[in-house]
Amino acid sequence: MTNPIKIGSYTLPNNLFLAPMAGVTDRPFRQLCRRLGAGMAVSEMITANKMLWASKKSLLRANHIGEPEPRAIQIAGADPEMLAEAAQHNVKQGAHIIDINMGCPAKKVCNVMAGSALLQNEKLVSKILESVVKAVDVPVTLKIRTGWDTEHRNGVTIAKIAEQSGIQALAIHGRTRACAYKGNAEYDTIAEIKSALSIPIIANGDITNPEKAKFILDYTQADGLMIGRAAQGNPWIFRQINYYLEHGEHISTPPVHEVQQILTEHMHALYAFYGDYTGVRMARKHIAWYSKGLRNGNPFRQQMNTFELPQQQLDFTEQFFNQLAEQDTFAA
Repeated sequence: MTNPIKIGSYTLPNNLFLAPMAGVTDRPFRQLCRRLGAGMAVSEMITANKMLWASKKSLLRANHIGEPEPRAIQIAGADPEMLAEAAQHNVKQGAHIIDINMGCPAKKVCNVMAGSALLQNEKLVSKILESVVKAVDVPVTLKIRTGWDTEHRNGVTIAKIAEQSGIQALAIHGRTRACAYKGNAEYDTIAEIKSALSIPIIANGDITNPEKAKFILDYTQADGLMIGRAAQGNPWIFRQINYYLEHGEHISTPPVHEVQQILTEHMHALYAFYGDYTGVRMARKHIAWYSKGLRNGNPFRQQMNTFELPQQQLDFTEQFFNQLAEQDTFAA
């Protein structure tokens, strides 16, 4: 059974979250995943450096026009005052929830002591969280990993600091920063954090199918699940997990014609959001994810990468899926 999560005054429709992913979870993808069953979708990471707020990338990342409430903006940085100011700025721009990134393992983020690099400095974590919570009147949430590396897995300590600082929900990726995305996520630390805290805990990492989702909820007793890479080219995973948690039964993968419809709508949304030039390039990676596992998907992807115009992508997609519909089969 999916239980709604309350964050501040907002009650989410279910306990499934789309994870913030740079270059992926833009407004078109967030809207799509919400429509297909995600209870919450957090924006791509926005820098706390105010010099970059007016950049095209930051403005696009902060664009939530037409999205359902609550709208959550994720901010990243290492300076408490800058993060507090960034939180205030984004609330003025319409954010209902501020999420702080202490989970990103990317070198360019960690090299400036942001993202998961902050987990090495518990005093600074405390200063940042208290500063941001005091700066805004909206709920503040936090995303972390289990620690910097397996020898310094301090997720429980960080989680306790977060609760004491006024953080209202905590998402935990079951890997350390050193693990990046390699190996398997571990859920013991998440379970330990859940047993020690009273705020909502959201488990993240390797949630790839409905059975795994139920296992992680049962094992960790977490309040919710955050799904990232498994939603790429597979946004209906939220619908499938919701149904399985509610009914204990599976609903099937969408038929070819529905995949085509979802992909085509997604492509149109990307062109409208980014404009033709960037929209075509953003669409390429999503098209590659959607076509993974489909018959003749590889030559389809190779040809798709040569197109420069939206109509070329749309026409070739229609042609490809019409052929699939005639064959009426997915690759094994």
